[in-house]
Parts: sequence; structure tokens; C-alpha cells
Amino acid sequence: MFFFCTERHMSIQTKLKGLEMLADLDGAGRKSCPLCPEEKFKACYSHKLRRHLQNLHWKVYVELQGQRMCICHLPCRNLKPSLSGDQVSGRHVAHYHCVVCSVTIARKTDMISHLKRHINKGETEASYSGTAPSDQAYEIMKELGTNVQLLPNHTTPQKSDTYFNRKMKNNRQLVFCSLAVLTEERNPLECLDAFGATGIMGLQWAKHLRNAIKVTITDISDTCVKMIKENCKLNHIRVDGCPRGPRVPDSEVEGVPIATVEVAKMDANVIMHLRAFDYIHLDPYGTAVNYLDAAFRNVRNLGIISVTSTDTSSLYAKSPNVTLRHYGCHIVRTEYYREVAARMVVATVARAAGRCNKGIEVLLAVALEHFVLVVVRVLRGPTQADESAKKLRKLVHCQWCEERLFLKQGNMVDDTLPCNCHGSLPGKTTVQLGPLWSGPLFNTGFLRRMLSAAVQHSMDDIQPLVKTLICESDCTTLKSFVHGPSLVVLPICCFLMPPGFHSEFSFLLRYDFNVSAGKRKTGEESGSAVKKLKSDMSLEHPPFYYSIHRHSIRGMNMPKLNKFLQYLTEAGFRVSRTHFDPTGVRTDATLLKFKSVLTKYSVPTYTNQKIQSDTETNSSN
Repeated sequence: MFFFCTERHMSIQTKLKGLEMLADLDGAGRKSCPLCPEEKFKACYSHKLRRHLQNLHWKVYVELQGQRMCICHLPCRNLKPSLSGDQVSGRHVAHYHCVVCSVTIARKTDMISHLKRHINKGETEASYSGTAPSDQAYEIMKELGTNVQLLPNHTTPQKSDTYFNRKMKNNRQLVFCSLAVLTEERNPLECLDAFGATGIMGLQWAKHLRNAIKVTITDISDTCVKMIKENCKLNHIRVDGCPRGPRVPDSEVEGVPIATVEVAKMDANVIMHLRAFDYIHLDPYGTAVNYLDAAFRNVRNLGIISVTSTDTSSLYAKSPNVTLRHYGCHIVRTEYYREVAARMVVATVARAAGRCNKGIEVLLAVALEHFVLVVVRVLRGPTQADESAKKLRKLVHCQWCEERLFLKQGNMVDDTLPCNCHGSLPGKTTVQLGPLWSGPLFNTGFLRRMLSAAVQHSMDDIQPLVKTLICESDCTTLKSFVHGPSLVVLPICCFLMPPGFHSEFSFLLRYDFNVSAGKRKTGEESGSAVKKLKSDMSLEHPPFYYSIHRHSIRGMNMPKLNKFLQYLTEAGFRVSRTHFDPTGVRTDATLLKFKSVLTKYSVPTYTNQKIQSDTETNSSN
């Protein structure tokens, strides 16, 4: 439920009488226009001012749900600064005030398009209704048991410092589960939410993980810092440095703090250079490449860094110049473009870690429609950095048949791909992409523990996604995890499962949870811990996937996707679904073998038509 109480702008009216009441036309003497400055419209008598309001402000408007946004000439919009930093002198531009958010837009056509975007998002309720109570100053939103206050324009990042995106809920829950897994290894952890905005992510960490972590939320904006502190008070979380209340451990009594967070107004690069953390989450608006060097500067050994990138235009090959500038990679649009984006982000993270003599182990890489999330574990030492650097390779891609292969040192491009397109077609058919990360994108054991954390904290939205990632990591065709009516709780991972679960899903439990906690490991202990993490990794999954629709044969009916996965398994190949593409198949088969199996089990489309025509002929005879 949403609460709005900010008083609407006086240019937004439902009736002409509202404008006339603002001007007080019933009074005697000269009156000024309430929507025009004195230099534009001088004070006049009531009859002339009434005609001005009717013919200008009331007739030039944009309407939404009975609310008229009349044109406004007041100096509401900030003037653009000059090159010297001073504001340019001149007249203020006429504009409209949006009834849904606090944006001011000059052109009428732009305001209409702006309102259409609100309607498409379902944001049609006026934010400035005067019927709301005066003590409710913001919109209240609840997610994962955490309440946050939002400004009316929170969905527009260019207009609001406290930006909040509801579509990133899966991202926030994946990050939470990765942190919950790390708390099982050692605690207390020092965690950093480097871009707080509303502070919802750091507040969720503190509210659910309590004493296992010490949360620090930072933002460079004064508005955001103020909002974060108010949200802490809303969730009964004490801000470090504020007066302490009565101490009642692990209590949720109203008015008693259940956790403590530190809120700081500081640039993300500065705080990461000054202090060391066990877990760092980077989620700026756009790319995170400007903050990777500072993140790896002081992160502790075997700590975790999670990076969220939302610059999908450059990640998905829509802006190749920006891609080359930010990530140092050359890419083109392919059928597996989302995995290319994930591997490109991991490669950038690996290079940043290498500059600090650190290596990485990729725990999770997810690329969905509007973001790319990468979670890596930091391995300290030049040896680990060299191992990570060796996994950065060029990718050879055939633009005709979409075959692909990571390029090895010393190989010619045309002699690398198993397809024969370069010999049968004129011109150049292959391109080099990258450099990209050629190693695995998932850690199976870590994902199993993330699934356990998702079940423990009742995160039903991401459980299907995590299960898909587990199957993709193992390259198996397991359809689903079934939770029966009678459930047994296993203390080893707090995972709920029905009787007889061990025989079919025993691979979920092949992980050692007894990771020693406490101080940072050094020397032989650190080396043994790295070996232990490597031994947990199962056989690496095949890189990339094929789209069954992209390689379908014209005039043939393809088999169902699950049937096709079974046919590939019977042919002796490893195969699984992929979260990158609902029609994608991850397999170690080459494209030629993939197409041969697809052709073998495809049925011509005219077969059904021929049978129907034969049936009609026999019935007529």
C-alpha cells in the first residue's frame, strides 16, 4: 500500500474555480497572476485577470484522470549553469508539473509521453492528492520484511537521488543470499553497501542477519543519507553514533533497536580506500568499472565482492564504442549475447583484481533483462592473480552459423572453428571478440548453500532461479526440486526436503559447511582454504549455449525442448537449460552435432497436412 502526502503544485487543478480562488478575484484592487512572475504579467483588475487565467493557463494544459496540469510560468525550473559555473540570466521557460511525480517538463508533447510511461508502469495514482494525512510524508514500501520511505519521483534516477527500482528485487535477494552464505563461514563480517540510495539493501542485511554482520551504508548525497537514517528509524534499527536505547538482545519490541548500522556521507572510492571489508556490494547507476580498483584495494582475503551493472546498452552490444571505452572489449550482437555480457564483466573484474595482486573465483554470474550481477570471491596473492589472468581469452565467433570457440595461443582464426563457413563462403566470416572470461561462471557448492539460505529466509521468488543455476552449473537436466507435504529438516544446511530426497537430490548436499570462522587466514592455512574451495568445484560447465529456435530447420517441426534435451543426453553429451535464454541449451556438443540431433528428431511440417488430405480423400470416396 502506498501513502502520498506531498502537497500538489498549485498549477494542478480539477476546476477553473480552483485557479480563480488562488488569485482571489472577489477582492478589490489589482491582483497578480498566481502562475506568472511580476515581470511577465503585471498586476491588474479582476476582470482582466480572469480572462488571462481562462485563455492561457486553463486552456493550455495536459490532463490525466481529471487532473489538469496547467502551464506554469513561475521560476520553478533551475536554470542551466554556464561554463564558468554561474547561472545564465534570462527568462524562465514555461513548463508543466507532473501530477504523478515532481518532474517539471517544458514541452507539452514531452509531458504527454512522460505520462504514458507512468501509465505503462501502472503509476497512475496522483502523488499530490491533498486527502492524505499530513504526517505521512513519503510513499511506504515493504520488501522482505523491511519498510522504506520513497520520494514521489523515486522511479526517475535523473530526477531523484533516492532512486529505487522494484524490478531489482531478484538482484537484492541474490546478493542477500550470497552474504548469508559468507556469514556461515566466518562472523562477524564487515559489509559495505557502497550506494545506499534508500538503504533498503543494507537494512535487509542488518534486519535478518543481526549480530553476524556489521553493516556500513554510504552515499554521496545528503538527501540519501537523511532518507537512510529515517528508514533505519522506521525499521527500529539504530544508527551507529546515535544515542543508544534500552538493550534487549534479539528483540523486536516496538521502539527497541534490533540491529545497528553505520551510515556515512562519503564517496564509495574514498571509504573503500580507507577501510577494509569482508563483503562489498557495488550497484551504481550504470557501470561499476570506476569503483573496482578501490574495491579490491582493501577487501579481505577470501572476502566477496558483488557487482551489479545496469548499463545494458553497452553490455548487450547496442553501443560498441561505449563497451570498448568502459570494458576494453570488442563485441557484436550474438545469440548468446547475455552470457557474453556476463563474461565481459567478469573479465573486467579479474583485471581490476590482478592490478592489486589478487585473483578471483567466480561464484555466480547472472544476466537478466535489465542487469548483470557478478559475485566473486577474492583470492590474495600473485599466484592467484596469474591463474585468473590466464583465463582471459579472445573468442572466435562465426557470423554466419554462430559457432564459437575460445582462441588458444598461436592458433589462426580460420583454422580454429570446427565449422567450414570460411571455406565455403566468400569473404571473412569470423570475428574476434573479447577478451572475455573463459572460466566457469558458477560455483555449484556455493549455489547449493544460497538455495538453503533462500529457503531459510522464505525467498520464494528466487528459488526457481537458483535451482536453474544449480542445474546449469552441474550441466544436468534435473527438471525441478519438489517440496512435498511432509518435510524433513536437515540441520546441516537447514534445507527442507521430502522423504526419499537423498537418492534423487543427494548432489545438493555435497558441500563441506565446516569452514573455520574467526581471524583472517594467512600462509599455509590460506593456501589450504583455497585448495578446499577449488576441490568443491565440480566439472566445469561448457561455455555458452545454443538457441533451439535460432538453429531450427525451415519446414520442420522441432521436438519439445525437454525431449530434445533427452535426445542429446542419449547421444552422450552433457546438457542443461540456461537462465540466460529460455530457449537456450547449454551443451558440450559442437554446433554440427547439435544440428544433426535436431535434424534427426524433427518432423516435416507437410506430414500432418498429407495425412489430413488423405483422410479427407478417403472419406469423400
